[in-house]
Amino acid sequence: MRSDMLSRRAALVLGALALTVSPALAQESGGKIKIGVIGGGNIGGTIGGLWVKDGHEVMFASRHPENLKPLVDELGAKAKAGTPEEAIKFADAVFLAVPYKAYPELSKEVGPLLKGKVVLDAGNATERRDGELYAEAQKNGIGETSAKYFPGAKLVRAFNAANYKIFAKAGANGGKDRAGGRMAIPIAGDDPQALKVAEGLVRDAGFEPVVVGGLKDADKFAMGSPGFGHDVTAPELKEKLGLAK
Repeated sequence: MRSDMLSRRAALVLGALALTVSPALAQESGGKIKIGVIGGGNIGGTIGGLWVKDGHEVMFASRHPENLKPLVDELGAKAKAGTPEEAIKFADAVFLAVPYKAYPELSKEVGPLLKGKVVLDAGNATERRDGELYAEAQKNGIGETSAKYFPGAKLVRAFNAANYKIFAKAGANGGKDRAGGRMAIPIAGDDPQALKVAEGLVRDAGFEPVVVGGLKDADKFAMGSPGFGHDVTAPELKEKLGLAK
């Protein structure tokens, strides 16, 4: 009997270690993970707030975390504030929700900490604000450009294809209130395990993920593309993007 008890304890310990090491395994088992949200503005606050309501622990980050106190106080005990460095060290997965023009400087500050991390990238490059960075994204692709600034990160493009107000409305109550079914969120990434994590987080926020392809395919739903700005279901989005149903 003692041997059986030890075996069960060992299995539990190994299971706990697996969940710690792999966010994908944690989500497949119905567990929650720790998420670092870099940027507590409209998009970071909206999507991060939806994750908190689903039961994830979320650390919202900025250079001045004290400014995030109203947000975390409103969201409750599973929300906290910190610096970008603290949020990355805390997190199993990171949500990048800062203006695209900040990417080069942010890369210098925290790029090495993001190596090996699952990173959901919601940034959009605009010509007026981002200048040369916009031109780079237009030339090389938005997914490849983000990957250049955060080498080694397991990058997935996600939550960039609509306005935060649409996300807030469509994701309310786990997406159950949206007429016709959950809103589709296009995602793209090169790492299969990172894509699984992203798919789970999209669902946990109240949406339905649609894998469009690798990072090179992220241009299909970048700002200004035909795949941008659609509040539609997964089958409808797949039709618009010419994906197999």
